[in-house]
Amino acid sequence: MKKTVVLYPGLAVSHFTPMIELADVFTEHGYAVAVALINPSVKEDDTAFTTVVARAMSSKTSVSFHVLPLIPRPPSLAFPGTISEHIIDHLDIVRRNNAHLHDFLSSVQNLHAVVVDASCGLAIEAARKLGVPVYQLYPSDAGALAVDLQIRSLRAGSKTCGGDGTLVELLGVPPMPASHATDIFGQPVGEVDKDLEVLMAEGARATAEFAGILINTFVSLEERALGALHDDLRRSLPDGMMLPPVYPVGPLVDKAGAVDESSRHDCLVWLDGQPDRSVVFLCFGSIAGAGDHPKQQLREIAAGLDKSGHRFLWVVRAPSTQHLDALLPEGFRARTRGRGLVVNNWVPQPEILRHRATGAFVTHCGWNSVLEGITAGVPMLCWPMYVEQRINKVLVMEDMGVGVELEGWLEGLVTADVVEAKVRLVMESEHGRKLRERVEAYKHGAAMAWKDGGSSRAAFVRLLSEMDAAHDKSVA
Repeated sequence: MKKTVVLYPGLAVSHFTPMIELADVFTEHGYAVAVALINPSVKEDDTAFTTVVARAMSSKTSVSFHVLPLIPRPPSLAFPGTISEHIIDHLDIVRRNNAHLHDFLSSVQNLHAVVVDASCGLAIEAARKLGVPVYQLYPSDAGALAVDLQIRSLRAGSKTCGGDGTLVELLGVPPMPASHATDIFGQPVGEVDKDLEVLMAEGARATAEFAGILINTFVSLEERALGALHDDLRRSLPDGMMLPPVYPVGPLVDKAGAVDESSRHDCLVWLDGQPDRSVVFLCFGSIAGAGDHPKQQLREIAAGLDKSGHRFLWVVRAPSTQHLDALLPEGFRARTRGRGLVVNNWVPQPEILRHRATGAFVTHCGWNSVLEGITAGVPMLCWPMYVEQRINKVLVMEDMGVGVELEGWLEGLVTADVVEAKVRLVMESEHGRKLRERVEAYKHGAAMAWKDGGSSRAAFVRLLSEMDAAHDKSVA
């Protein structure tokens, strides 16, 4: 009988997708994989998430899926609302699902190990009772983890942290404005909800109890951050606890394409008719409400795209086409018809980025999106929105050199002139050509990471060896 690994993904596309890609890696190495799902109905208003979950459940025939029973009166995870409120409600859902998760894990035959998403870290309470090793999947970057480990001491007041753009120097990452590192919950460091602080501290202590942390990155992309996690930051957890071993096993990005021509999204068909590397793709994340722009900002983006003269594919959330026209400048869609396409629903972002016509990516710098841009070889225009995206923007621009910044996002308005200038910079200039060269080099590095002898394949083989040893020790 095969050894079974149970995976427990988070409630967002950016957390769910890497876990499902990890499932494929385990099955390729001879393991049976079961995925335990918090009941997706708690996110029924999140079309992107429910679509991705449904696609995985129908297409991943080598993986078994088990939906946990719905907890009574779950809190809403819909935006708007503060990031703090969203995280608190999410952690409440995770904790209240622990009994259901424990019951499911107890029923799994030949259970060998459990891997839980970082956003579900409190689930270790349910898994560790079974005496099998429990690992955490950190779906974001090593740089964000390095910052998170050090920012805890800033919040505790052991270091001075200004909020006026003063640069702060942290191990493993380039210098960055203090607010980029501390305001990850959408609030300045001194204003973070106290209940959230307690929960985050509890989660940090739980981190030390995992057998290891799998990170969605690869060595040639984040050598500096991974070096810091392996060395100087090992003792960065509360109460002198040690950071568990770190396994860089990325990039874990969606590699699935359309099954046949009839299933291809309309936007891919539109891209087929565009010249190579001619289209600017704009998409600001999969979490409904979290990355939405006000009407004034949408009109500035539209004016900038119009004046740039470049082709574009733009994802704008709106309940209908009529609402979409009301949000954009009068006549914009008619005036740009042929060279521009505006869509108001879910799109297959990885396939769009890999399409030969896509030449640049305006992104919120969520790590899933960054990795998808890198593995597709597409330079980025950075417009961070929330949580660790400010950190990722710094890494994309400073460490990797594969993107530029759309100035004005921090003040709340990116003007049409900035949009036009930065689109032209990336699409037309020598600087844009150099960005493309660097991102192509990282694309090659990403592909090599999972080849025989590659860094991610070696890390995964080491994980399996240490997982087997930890399992044998726990059941002895």
